Amino acid sequence: MIALQAIDKSFGDQTVIRDLDLCVERGQTLVLIGPSGCGKSTLLRLILGLYRPDAGSVVFDGRALEHQDLRQVRRRCGYVIQDGGLFPHLTAAGNITLMARQVGWPAERVRTRLATLSEMTRFPTDGLARYPVELSGGQQQRVALMRALMLDPDVLLFDEPLGALDPMVRYELQEDLRRIFRELHKTTVLVTHDLAEAGYFGDRLVLMREGRIVQDGRFEQILRHPADAFVARFFQAQRGHRPDLAGGETATSPTAGARD
Repeated sequence: MIALQAIDKSFGDQTVIRDLDLCVERGQTLVLIGPSGCGKSTLLRLILGLYRPDAGSVVFDGRALEHQDLRQVRRRCGYVIQDGGLFPHLTAAGNITLMARQVGWPAERVRTRLATLSEMTRFPTDGLARYPVELSGGQQQRVALMRALMLDPDVLLFDEPLGALDPMVRYELQEDLRRIFRELHKTTVLVTHDLAEAGYFGDRLVLMREGRIVQDGRFEQILRHPADAFVARFFQAQRGHRPDLAGGETATSPTAGARD
């Protein structure tokens, strides 16, 4: 579905992505993980066409991404960032339905889709008339998720969507997001720095360091067979304060303890 081929990306004299190759299969949930500044978010923006590579190519659904394709490709992608990125002058419903109205959906189709998404994300219908400032952090992220899903995109891109939430709200959203991923079978790329969260969501984990892929595989595989000392240290650093990473599959939400 998505392929990044021999990608380089720099900003000024700082190289962020170095000769990187990555493929994301259709229907797969891939999680990009690694320390801050390793290039995770830059990869999402390259996929979406917000950044153009200095070298190499981004292939979307079998076709190299060119400037003239950007509008069409972006409509096939839903994008959620950490703080939601909602427009403060629009209500929740206005934010969610913005793109559908821009592309000319009939009003009845918009209303039906909005109702479906509210039920899917467990968002209260009486909150649809509220403005972002009147919503909690968790509600804002549910609105951002509904906006990303509005056009029924082929690809979902998440840039640390739960990073700014308190543990209880984060726990509930983790459960809902994984349920939605499994119901919809969308091609999904999610960025996080939290290893337990990566293991909870991901069919496949890609661990990055300084713009390169250090290891690529399933959570259990990387845990048991780290590719090098950095991978071992990265896992050990998070296992030191996350008992759910002591070994084996992460079967429950990584913040499940928030309920206790």
